[in-house]
Order: sequence, then C-alpha cells, then structure tokens
Amino acid sequence: MAESPLRFETPDAWTETVLADFDGFLQDHAAAEKKASGMAMSMLSHYPDRVELVAAMADLAVEEMSHYREVVRWLHRRGQITAADTRDPYVIRLRDEIRQGPEVYLLDRLLTGGVIEARGAERFALVADALEPGRLKRFYQSIARSEERHYALFLDLAGLYFSAEEIEQRWNELLDIEANVAASLPLRAALH
Repeated sequence: MAESPLRFETPDAWTETVLADFDGFLQDHAAAEKKASGMAMSMLSHYPDRVELVAAMADLAVEEMSHYREVVRWLHRRGQITAADTRDPYVIRLRDEIRQGPEVYLLDRLLTGGVIEARGAERFALVADALEPGRLKRFYQSIARSEERHYALFLDLAGLYFSAEEIEQRWNELLDIEANVAASLPLRAALH
C-alpha cells in the first residue's frame, strides 16, 4: 500500500475492539458500504454537468454496492442478518466541516470523501493483518486496496476542477480536522 496521508494512527486497541465483536463490525461495515454507494449516487445527481465526476461516481456506486453485497454474504455465513443503519459520529463530524457555496462545497465533498476513504484503507488493512489466513483475510486485503484507490480517485477528481494550491490547502486542513476527530472518538467495533 501507498503511504497513508493520515495524521493520526489508529491504535492497536481499535483492532482488538473490532476482533472482540466481529459480527458487530461486519454490521457496521455493511452499513458503511451502503452509505458510500449512496454518497456516490448523490454526487453524480448533484453534478450532472461534471462528466468525469458522473462517470467516476457511477462506477464507485456500483463497486461500493458490490462490497455491500459481499459483506452481507459474510454476515449470512456467520448466521447474522443485516441490522438497521445507525448514525456514524465520525462521518457526521467531518460533514459538519463542509463549507457552503457551490465551488467550496464540491471541493470539500471530494476531499472529505478522500479522507474518509483513506481512513477506511488504513483500518481495513489493520483488520486484514489481524485475521487468520483464509478467505476473510483476503477479502479485507482486497477491500483495503479498494479504499486506497478510492481516496486517490477523490483527489484526482478534485484536481480536474480546482487548482493544486486550493486542493493542498484544504486537504491539509481536513487532514488535521480528521486526525482530531479520529483521536477523540471512543473505540467501538465499527469502521469509524
């Protein structure tokens, strides 16, 4: 994997918390994939004139829904059923940082998406590293690689519509904000 841009490293205690309630983690993972697909659909709906963004978000929505389907299969194999979605305090706090105004809102949505995907890449890799060799470990290795590609995709899309200076300044601000959010939240068997 490429070097992570994140400024807060997830502690080992998070992985231990996940492994102690892996079924709960799978429930949250399923919800996160479903919400990510919905976010991609929202983006392409709000920006129909941004051809590259629409194409990329259509592909992303399908990929995230495919991940959702795979997590649901893991839940069913373990005798679980999907549960109602719950609010994600991490995502809520990051969304609160999205500025208003047509252009800055788009920039912040793209960069916030990138930060969230970068955190997903880090944490899914931690899960993969902690699992015993086998299909589930390979699944999480694959998911971590996907999240890494997604975070790069959001940055690439931002680069189509905004200057490098604008992106770098706001990316750095959002990375600092994200680090504070990630460090301040209680550990739970959830992606965030």
